[in-house]
Amino acid sequence: MTALTLSTAAAPGLRADAIVIGVAKGAKGPIVAPGAEAVDQAYDGRLAAVLETLGAAGAEGELTKLPAPAGFKAPLVLAVGLGAEPEKDASFDGEALRRAAGVAARALTGSKKAAFALPVTDAADIGAIGEGVVLGAYAFDAYKQNGNDAKAKNGKAPLAEAALLGGRPRDAAHKAAVLRAAAVGEELNRARDLINMPPNDLNPEAFAALAQTAAKEHGIKVQVLDEKALAKGGYGGILGVGSGSASAPRLVKLSYTSAKATKHLALVGKGITYDSGGISLKPAGHNETMKCDMSGAAAVFAAVVAAARLGLEVNVTGWLALAENMPSGSATRPGDVLRMYSGKTVEVLNTDAEGRLVLADALWAASQEKPDAIVDVATLTGAMMLALGSRTFGIMANDDAFRTALHEAAEEVGEPAWPMPLPEHLRKGMDSTVADIANMGERMGGGLVAGLFLREFVGEGVTWAHLDIAGPAFNEGGPFGYTPKGGTGTAVRTLVRLAELTAAGDLG
Repeated sequence: MTALTLSTAAAPGLRADAIVIGVAKGAKGPIVAPGAEAVDQAYDGRLAAVLETLGAAGAEGELTKLPAPAGFKAPLVLAVGLGAEPEKDASFDGEALRRAAGVAARALTGSKKAAFALPVTDAADIGAIGEGVVLGAYAFDAYKQNGNDAKAKNGKAPLAEAALLGGRPRDAAHKAAVLRAAAVGEELNRARDLINMPPNDLNPEAFAALAQTAAKEHGIKVQVLDEKALAKGGYGGILGVGSGSASAPRLVKLSYTSAKATKHLALVGKGITYDSGGISLKPAGHNETMKCDMSGAAAVFAAVVAAARLGLEVNVTGWLALAENMPSGSATRPGDVLRMYSGKTVEVLNTDAEGRLVLADALWAASQEKPDAIVDVATLTGAMMLALGSRTFGIMANDDAFRTALHEAAEEVGEPAWPMPLPEHLRKGMDSTVADIANMGERMGGGLVAGLFLREFVGEGVTWAHLDIAGPAFNEGGPFGYTPKGGTGTAVRTLVRLAELTAAGDLG
């Protein structure tokens, strides 16, 4: 992981491989952003003109390299676009800084040290830049021959160290911001690693083992229910989904507790380590990325560990519903009826609507502890991708105020989200003639139907929200901002922020 340090040093005298500065898009051309005054002065105040000559405009994500001025100990100046210049008396928002830092960190792969001279007005800016660096420097090379060996031919390690200029090492708020950025960024990258792991190495048992190792390291209590314990407990949804695989399912409970906590937050993650669709087999072209169907469980896992690392004064319980959905002679068939952990029966009309089945069992288990709120996270429906695209997740809830609070938390940390309804008229489409409910309903509004199904398994009086992250969980396009190709770790930062707000008593 990239190390973050705070530095009050002047850019010219800092030994580094590069000095990163910000450039904004002004009305009449590029504008050098605050933080780069010493660099601009070394260019006799003509840095903006030089950058414009080189084709820079200050657009978001734009990179321009130029030799450092004489007298600088760093050989390179890397100018990164911040987007539009803020209005008068306003500063650059945290997400602009986070994205710019991420773009620069990725461009500096193979470097030992870089100094980030981006605009800093307060500790929040320090945290945003630090987080962007850690997330932008991420690379998943574990399965490449020379991927983890920087000295091997063509091997390049991520940026080793980022010095955040404008940060004050003795300032408590600045130090706390850097520590938070490192903890959240590193745990989000842990989630990315899990999502990117091939399914032949990450089955439910292996995922559970990794969770146990991390829990032990960070003082988190862990309980793992294997297939025998699941059968004894009556977890028909998880067992039904996992019945077709040679890899048995697991339900993992992670419990972080704080002696000062007055609130309890439960997080539930869908953990389908590979989704073939089961007997309702996915068509060709829809299987290749289905290792990412455990992104919700990865996000929950990472958020619980981050809460522990930050020492948040709130109890956080994570439930990882882990199974592999495969077709075989023992697989659940369309038409089968499963008896869930709650006692309700579900007629399975489509085995590719499996995520809601494992979540239903975990939601009921979480409800029995009467937490103050439950949030489930899942790559649940293609319908949500059709509605919101590939970068925005949907939020449904049984409480409008809680849904709003989650939406605001997501936007605050830079994760695009949108509140979605739970229309009551769609519930009737899941009526079954042989069971209490079917796992499918009307095709139109399928993402909302899935949310209504999950609501059936939330305990009475428990505040609950559902995040459908099917769109942004896995980036099949090129990298952008601090987001890499592949697993993104989306929802981790929203969950951590929710835990922080809960600890502070800001959610009522």
